[in-house]
Amino acid sequence: MNNLATLRRPFLYLLCFLNLLYLPGVAIAQDKSPVIAITHAKIFTLSGAAIDDGTLIIRDGKIANVGAAAEVPAGAQVIDGKGLQVYPGLFDPVTQMGLSEIAAVRATVDSSELGAFNPDVVAAEAVLPSSEHIPVTRAAGITHVLAVPASGGMDFSGPSGILGGQASAIHLAGWTINDMLLKKSVAMVLNWPEIQTQSFDLSTFTRKQKPYSEAKQEYEKQVNELTDWLDRARHYAQALGHGGPGDFQRDVKLDALVPVTRGELPVLVLADRARDIRNAIEFCEKQKLKMILASAAEAYKVKDLLRSKGIPVILGPTLSLPREEDDPYDRNLSQPAELAAAGVKFAFGSFDNSFSRRLGQQAANAVAHGLPHDEALKAVTVYPAEILGLADRVGTLESGKIANVIITNGDPLEVTTEVRYLFIKGQLTSLDNKHKALYQKYSNRPKAQ
Repeated sequence: MNNLATLRRPFLYLLCFLNLLYLPGVAIAQDKSPVIAITHAKIFTLSGAAIDDGTLIIRDGKIANVGAAAEVPAGAQVIDGKGLQVYPGLFDPVTQMGLSEIAAVRATVDSSELGAFNPDVVAAEAVLPSSEHIPVTRAAGITHVLAVPASGGMDFSGPSGILGGQASAIHLAGWTINDMLLKKSVAMVLNWPEIQTQSFDLSTFTRKQKPYSEAKQEYEKQVNELTDWLDRARHYAQALGHGGPGDFQRDVKLDALVPVTRGELPVLVLADRARDIRNAIEFCEKQKLKMILASAAEAYKVKDLLRSKGIPVILGPTLSLPREEDDPYDRNLSQPAELAAAGVKFAFGSFDNSFSRRLGQQAANAVAHGLPHDEALKAVTVYPAEILGLADRVGTLESGKIANVIITNGDPLEVTTEVRYLFIKGQLTSLDNKHKALYQKYSNRPKAQ
C-alpha cells in the first residue's frame, strides 16, 4: 500500500502542476468582459451637448467611444436604447456607505473611532461590501460614492472627533473592497471645532448653558491641538529618509498627516455656521491646506469669500430642516441657487446611508427653488468628481473613463424615473435589492378571503 502511494505521488504532483498552468487561462477567459454597445439612445455625456441618437461603446471596463457616428464593433453585445436616456452614474460625495448598517445596533456601525485625532483611519478598511444599503442605493442610479468616517448624518453614531480619518471613493459593486475601490484615500476628514455655549445632559434630558468665555477657551484648545498635530507632522516629514532604523521611529498618525501638510491630500472640513466656516478658511490658509467645505448650512452667508478663495462645497441634504428656528422653511432648498449665482462650485451629498438613494431628488428640489437643471445634474455627477480630484476617471461619458453608466426612461433627478440598466466598471450590474424583494413579496400576498 505504501509503495502504491509512493508511485502515485509524482503523478499527483504533475497533475497539480498542470492545473496551475491551465487554471489561470480559464480565469482570464471567464473574467474577460464582452464589448457592449448601447445604440439609438439619447446620450447626456455632460461634457458637451446631448446626443439625440447616439451610440456608446464599453470595452474592458471603460468607455471606448461615444457619439452619433460611433461604430458598433463586430460581436458586440447590443442594447437597443431607443426611447431611453444614458447618463454618467450619479456620485454621492459624502456617505456612511458600508460603514454603518443599522444605526441603532452599535455592533453594525464602524463609522468612527475613539479619540479626537485619528488621521490614520481609512474608511476603505472598514467598508462592508455585502451591506444591504449598497444595492438599494445603486438601484437609484448611484454608481459610486465617498465613504466618509466621522461625518455625521442620520445613520451616524459614536464620537466624531476632530480628525476623523481618510475618506475613500468606492464603486457600489464588488465582492471585496479591492473590487470596489475607486481611490483609497481621497480627503482627510476635519470636523471643525465649534464655540458651543450649550450642551445636552442625557441624564436629565435638559440643555445646559455654558459661559461664552469658557466655551471660547475650549474651542481655542482644540484648534491649538490641531495646530500642534500639523506642526509635528511637518517635523516628522523632514525626518523621513534621514538616519538609520535606530534613529527613526515610525508614527502611523503623523505618517497619514504628511500628505495633508504638503497639500497633496485635501481636508474635507465639516462646518455649518458662517463664523466656523470663516475660521476654518483662515486656519487652512494659514496652514497651507487644500480645503473642501462640507455640510455648510450657512455657506450662503460667506459665498463671496468661498468664491474668492476658490473653495468648493459639498452641501448637506436640501430636504432637511433649517438649522435655526427663525430661518425660512426653504433655506436649504434655496441655498444651491444662491451659490451657483455667486460662482461657487458645489455638489450635493446625502451624508447618510438610508437616504443616499434620494440624492437625485435632493438636487431636483433645489431646481424647484431656482437652481438651473443642468447645474443640478452636474452637481451629482461632474462636480463631485472635480471637487474630489476624480474627474479623470468618472463624472462624464468620455472615451477612456470608467464605464459607470446608467440607462433610464427619463430624468434621473425625478423620483418617478426608472433605471433600466446600470453598469459599474463596464459590468452590467443587478438592480435587485431588499426593497424590491419586499415590494414583490407583499404585493403578491394572497388576498384575505
